[in-house]
Amino acid sequence: MNRYFYIDSEGKQKGTFTLEEFRNEPIRKETMVWTQGMPEWKRAYDIDELQPLFQVSTTTDRPTVNTPTQPVATENVPLMPKSWMIESILVTILPFVLCGNILSLLGIAAIVNASKVEPLYHQGLFDQANEASANAAKWTKITFWIAIGAIILAIVGIIFAVIFFGSLAGVGNALSI
Repeated sequence: MNRYFYIDSEGKQKGTFTLEEFRNEPIRKETMVWTQGMPEWKRAYDIDELQPLFQVSTTTDRPTVNTPTQPVATENVPLMPKSWMIESILVTILPFVLCGNILSLLGIAAIVNASKVEPLYHQGLFDQANEASANAAKWTKITFWIAIGAIILAIVGIIFAVIFFGSLAGVGNALSI
């Protein structure tokens, strides 16, 4: 017998439940459900074994589902915010590899926030997805400007080193005459 997990309205994983126990849970057609053997989470209504939960029987005294099903309003679903994943990875890795800037590792905060955007959006937590996107953007930009500053400092340091050692060579030539 399969045991099921589901994601509740607050985005928390609940489980495990047998099919009989599942009848007493507040499951809707669009509730995301998973059981062993499934490659990914699916809507409850898309799982053949769970479809009887959503059919109201005329022979029983009580409905088979505790909460009424609500149609999904697709016109009210906002667009998924930008995740900033690619940018955050680039501003973290490239400066570190190219010039050894340890401060570029602050980009890890951007990567962590970027990784939260899509799961929060798919759970229907749109405000939290937007907040994670804004935090990812903030940390990506902070890391980018730190990397630019480090590169500029490295270039200025090289220029000063060339000038300094060049002037020492000029002094050495003058003393040898």
